[in-house]
Amino acid sequence: MLELNVGGIPAGGSDLIKDTSEATFMVDVIDASHEVPVIVDFWAPWCGPCKTLGPALEAGVQAAKGAVKMVKVDVDQNQQIAAQLQIQSIPTVYAFYKGKPIDAFQGALPASEIKGFIDKLIAESGGEVDEGLGEAIAAAEAMLEEGAAVDAAQTFAAILGEEPNNPAAYAGLVRAHLALEELDKATALLDNAPAELNGLPEIEAVRAQLDLLRQAEDTGPVAELQAAVDSNPDDHQARLDLAVALHASGDAQAAVDQLLELFRRDREWNDGAAKTQLFTVFDALKADDPVVLNGRRKLSSMIFV
Repeated sequence: MLELNVGGIPAGGSDLIKDTSEATFMVDVIDASHEVPVIVDFWAPWCGPCKTLGPALEAGVQAAKGAVKMVKVDVDQNQQIAAQLQIQSIPTVYAFYKGKPIDAFQGALPASEIKGFIDKLIAESGGEVDEGLGEAIAAAEAMLEEGAAVDAAQTFAAILGEEPNNPAAYAGLVRAHLALEELDKATALLDNAPAELNGLPEIEAVRAQLDLLRQAEDTGPVAELQAAVDSNPDDHQARLDLAVALHASGDAQAAVDQLLELFRRDREWNDGAAKTQLFTVFDALKADDPVVLNGRRKLSSMIFV
């Protein structure tokens, strides 16, 4: 198990991952990038998304086994570096090779996209990328999309036999059990997830999906709930239950629409239940899903009216 200290760097130090400062940036990043690509993570202790992206990046760099290195820059302590690279928000990640920035992204990404980012750097620097597990994960995801949840679960489990802390495979196995309506098995997997995986986007997404399905166990049929809302639009509990049931039926867009309407009618009802539920739905979907992007935009416009 990879042991982390407070700063997120592996305990005991690492040649692959280190903190840097304005005094050592040239050596740690520019000079080092002439050997292998160097990923620079601009973060701060107060940044929430940084707390999930940092460990995910570190795991990806460790998995690359020396093909890339990683340097962490605390922007609060190194404002000059942040200013020179025009860092506007964090987390921001730059990749340097041969002394120059060659790629970058902003915000937290799921582990699958982080792996793609790292694999691209390795390929561009002439290194060899191990695609074995990546191809197996893609195959398992395809099985899940096609409805072959049992086969997908077996494939994800086999991948975890090779790499027990692979976040994409672990989350995929949980989703396979959700597809099979084996909520107790999914719960057990999440309750016993390796410490390194907790907080990663893939794991938090399936945790939110499980939470929504558990809630749906206590709601009625969509048609009955819709009728209740139609007959009394101010029945907030019925509207909340309708949103939960709609999401469980696979209609995330309709669920978000109902929750936005509930927020519009009474944002303070039940300790802000509409907003809380919206964030749970957003967490259960991919960050770039149009339902999430449009839903967040509409919620923001309502909050700041």
